Amino acid sequence: MAALPLATAEACDANAALIMNGDLRSLQPIFQIYGGRQIFAGPVVTLKIFEDNVLLREFLEEKGHGRVLVVDAGGSMRCAVLGGNLAQLMQNNGWAGIVVNGCIRDVDEINGCDVGVRALNSHPMKSNKKGVGEKHVPVTFAGTRICDGEWLYADSDGILISRSELSV
Repeated sequence: MAALPLATAEACDANAALIMNGDLRSLQPIFQIYGGRQIFAGPVVTLKIFEDNVLLREFLEEKGHGRVLVVDAGGSMRCAVLGGNLAQLMQNNGWAGIVVNGCIRDVDEINGCDVGVRALNSHPMKSNKKGVGEKHVPVTFAGTRICDGEWLYADSDGILISRSELSV
């Protein structure tokens, strides 16, 4: 189910009508690039949490099947919700990547994993472990609303969200 790499700039150039009608959106350029996979794409799974990564771990323990986990961590800059152990779990379980509206840690470990990671920044403190959050709900950050089942495309130029799988 993993998507083929698709250059985001080319996707924008080839799909002006989708951009105009809102079916193809770009996230605001607020994310840092981490992980060993610079280009990644796949169907979206959403998660909404705040300074707590129990539900994040639950998702990553599942087989990823080339999906991309999109995590609204509330934009928190007070702790990390993803670290090296979870990035290794992502790699082992076949996730294409993750976009975190929040922080990560263990950057060197994450950069050694064959997964794509985008996050606001890094932070050395770990998150809470209470299990609070919501799975499979629409999330809104970086200027756009993102829903389960949409497609995410990420490369060094940016991150696109599409209502359906793109081809060029």
